[in-house]
Amino acid sequence: MDYLTKARTVIDLEIAEVQRLSGRIGQSFIDAVELLRSTVSAGRKIVICGVGKSGNIANKIAATLNSTGSPTVVLNAQDALHGDLGLVAPGDVILTLSYSGETDEILNLLPHLKRQQCRLIALTGGLQSTLAQAADLVLDVSVQREACPLNLAPTSSSTVMLVLGDALAMVLLEARGFQPGDFALLHPGGSLGRALLTLVSDIMRTGDRLPLVAPDATVREAIRTMGRCRAGCVILTNPDNTLAGIFTQGDFARAFETNPNLAGEPVRQFMTPGPITIQASKLAAELLNLLERHPVDELVVLNQENHPVGLVDTQDLSRHRIL
Repeated sequence: MDYLTKARTVIDLEIAEVQRLSGRIGQSFIDAVELLRSTVSAGRKIVICGVGKSGNIANKIAATLNSTGSPTVVLNAQDALHGDLGLVAPGDVILTLSYSGETDEILNLLPHLKRQQCRLIALTGGLQSTLAQAADLVLDVSVQREACPLNLAPTSSSTVMLVLGDALAMVLLEARGFQPGDFALLHPGGSLGRALLTLVSDIMRTGDRLPLVAPDATVREAIRTMGRCRAGCVILTNPDNTLAGIFTQGDFARAFETNPNLAGEPVRQFMTPGPITIQASKLAAELLNLLERHPVDELVVLNQENHPVGLVDTQDLSRHRIL
């Protein structure tokens, strides 16, 4: 058996079904986003319900919604009739996942959910099913074929359901004006949360660790300053404290190859004018974006007057657990 060919067939089938999904979303998707937005804005929550594979997808969609600021709970359909219906409050919106639309556990809940005056969004492939008939909004997750070679195991259908859930969550995020700072408040742990909550001023080198020299300083003095500050560069500042340039260990190595006697020369002859800079008030996440675009090891930090006030070395990021 050619395992790779079989695997690619599965992947291609699922990609094709996701592309079909992209081509058919329409007004019902817009209405669903608006219903979710108004529900969250009113201080209510989203309740997601599914059974089996759909239940697994429900958990993932709920996690994504919660992480992007939309309060969401997962209602276990089997436990709901034995007390867990207490999770549901009037005004909540119910996101119900059932490919067939005829799942017994889901259908048994419908009268009780309706009694709670909740709006119901159905993600189903059964557009004429009992669930679809009872729902306020129906989102079509039908597939032409499962990726399972027997066309039985939920594969393409569960992927389509997951992708549509992600689409709802991401569009809802933008509709609610959710910002990186909001994301950081919900993800305080880990490097991502620290990058979104930490300012450049919190991690930059200052004081005795800030390697500043005048442009007229010699290369020898610049190297001594690097050693004293344990830095890989020096920042050159003009008499008015404006930035003149930067001189790095790399600049020294390249200059030394052509002029081994450069120690007494003015460092300005070998500096890099107009180095990459960042404002001290920026988030560390913006610093990371800057480093991704520019292959440098040091960034000069400026204040509001564009005067050098700090230095960030890429080694500082791991020390502060930003990377």
